[in-house]
Amino acid sequence: MAEDATALPRLQGLAPHVAPDTLLLILGSFPGVASLQAQQYYGHPRNQFWRLLSDVFDLPLLGADYGSRLQILRQQQIGLWDVISETQRKGSLDSQIRQPQASDLHTLLATLPALRMIAFNGGTASRMGLMQLGPVAERYKIFQLPSSSPAYTLPYAGKLAAWQQMAPEFFSASQRIDHS
Repeated sequence: MAEDATALPRLQGLAPHVAPDTLLLILGSFPGVASLQAQQYYGHPRNQFWRLLSDVFDLPLLGADYGSRLQILRQQQIGLWDVISETQRKGSLDSQIRQPQASDLHTLLATLPALRMIAFNGGTASRMGLMQLGPVAERYKIFQLPSSSPAYTLPYAGKLAAWQQMAPEFFSASQRIDHS
């Protein structure tokens, strides 16, 4: 029997973590239960997001507390948000998302004049995000990445290889920006 979506509470996502000089925006689908409870992006201890970013960009994220992680990302001009701002869902799986409300990506992008790249963390984020962006997506280098979620069972080496495709473009863009 299908879950009655009206019986599920409406869940609110997390606020965007961006700055006007953000070069790379990483968009997930919607935070899982552990992330919502902690009010932290990628808060589940088995989610490989922080490990992937550490390895791809050679950043000291793994031993850092959450506030320091966000500060490091901001210093590196990497932003975070999700393509869904609120929804109903039982558990953490994207397949259980019901009645999603899309995040206002266009308004956010208008506040990010330095943005050059958008990376989608997982298939749901990619499908929904590209649909929301429409032709605006052509303004950016787009990366459709395998999900960092433990529910996505691609071995870490496969995820890392895909995520590493961002590095050359990112470092090239960051060198072109005048930091004076």
